[in-house]
Amino acid sequence: MGFSVIEAWNQKVTVKIMDVLKLSAKKDHYERLQLIHEKVTALLIEFSPHQFAIEAPFFGKNVQSMLKLGRAQGVAIAAAMQFKIPVTEYSPKKVKQSITGNGNADKDQVWKMLQRMTDLPDQPRSYDATDALAVAICDYFGSKRFEKPAVARKVNSTSTWETFVKENHHRVKT
Repeated sequence: MGFSVIEAWNQKVTVKIMDVLKLSAKKDHYERLQLIHEKVTALLIEFSPHQFAIEAPFFGKNVQSMLKLGRAQGVAIAAAMQFKIPVTEYSPKKVKQSITGNGNADKDQVWKMLQRMTDLPDQPRSYDATDALAVAICDYFGSKRFEKPAVARKVNSTSTWETFVKENHHRVKT
């Protein structure tokens, strides 16, 4: 299971953590679900995020794999809900579109774009980690917190607050 936590401020994305939780195939499925719950809960406690984004289940040929994936996602979502954190799901295609501009991009294309966006030096051990980072950044792009940069403009000395407010009424909060 890949996971990532980002901090976004003034259109700068900083990766706080990006890694994978390795789940032993030898463990019981319920033990693996417990490990997922514990890891997600620990991340929520450590980083106190405002949002929780997860990749939506995709349709596969193996019904048993889909069932196990759905349970794992449900455990992660339930942990976020326990902390009253809003949850958003994104399809793999939407994530790729958001990051690369191409919903059919391959994992390497997604990674290279993420690397440009975040200045991460080296590719992680697993694409599960980069997938998690892509979902986090997709959520950031899709949120209301993403704003266009302010455009600097020359202010002449005869300008007043009244003039500023009239020209920028959409920026004034009441």
